[in-house]
Amino acid sequence: MAPSTIDKASSTVSPIGTGDLSHFYKQWYKMMWLIRKFEDKAAQLYGQQKIRGFCHLYTGQEACIAGAVTALRQGDKYITAYRDHAHPLALGSCPDHVMAELYGKATGVSKGYGGSMHIFDKSCHFLGGHGIVGGQVPLGVGIAFAEQYKKTGYLCITYMGDGAVRQGAIHEAFNLAMLYRLPIIFVIENNGYAMGTSIERSSNVTELYRLGRSYGMDAARVDGLCVEAVHCAVEEAAIKARKGIPSLLELVTYRYRGHSMSDPADYRTKKEVEAYKEQDPILKLKVLILEKKVANATALEAIERKVKDQIAQAIAFAETSPFPDPATAYHYVYKQIDYPFLQY
Repeated sequence: MAPSTIDKASSTVSPIGTGDLSHFYKQWYKMMWLIRKFEDKAAQLYGQQKIRGFCHLYTGQEACIAGAVTALRQGDKYITAYRDHAHPLALGSCPDHVMAELYGKATGVSKGYGGSMHIFDKSCHFLGGHGIVGGQVPLGVGIAFAEQYKKTGYLCITYMGDGAVRQGAIHEAFNLAMLYRLPIIFVIENNGYAMGTSIERSSNVTELYRLGRSYGMDAARVDGLCVEAVHCAVEEAAIKARKGIPSLLELVTYRYRGHSMSDPADYRTKKEVEAYKEQDPILKLKVLILEKKVANATALEAIERKVKDQIAQAIAFAETSPFPDPATAYHYVYKQIDYPFLQY
């Protein structure tokens, strides 16, 4: 049986406001299609051992980042956990360099030192995927504090999974965000399972947005399978954040693959997964595009072909790129180049 948090999503989704968002439809479609096909190819390459180590795919959750990007300003900061390929792609990182990072190549966005779980791209204000469960959330608070201190007018949107909310540091972060009235949006990407454990088996609070309210924080539950809903919720939260009013958004979503590439996901039934595939955020968007005649099928096929070409190019780039020079293994560990505790 699917987690009740997912089952309840349609009845507890927060209001998403009004207004025609159709001018974003083609942008969203291209963004989400790129993420989906990039992740599909990453899964294939992982099976070929081209990509190694841990690898967590975003398949099914594309609306959670696509809707946020169009709702925020250029210069706002993003930080997330280790399911992090989609965020830089949505923000405009070159797929060549993201793919090269998955390969561990020197041309990757983290110079081949981060791999799948530690992608950073300062040029598009993506401040990293982080491997420690929940560890990025206090960092997001620190980033928001810096933006407030420097009076930049920017905010930090801080993503986490539903399993991370059981970490004590999350509650310290919520408390500090409210105490200092920081420009921050906390986002829980609730895909129903913390690795293989459903929320009902690990938490007495299954409507996770309520945790924010216990700190006096504005909080809402949002349909994370609807890109329009995500956009509207993040847009509203951003207005508040820039006024020093933090928010917590619980985006109720679903991942179609296992927690990581090593997870067979046998804790879920095929019937459950197929039921949620019928709510595929990309297919839902495609239906809207065609119904509202924003674009026709031929135009969407052209977008799909362009994405296919981008990914083929990214793979070719990664394949032909060099691995990092072993002599640079201690580089980039500390800002101070001659840090005394490093032995070369």
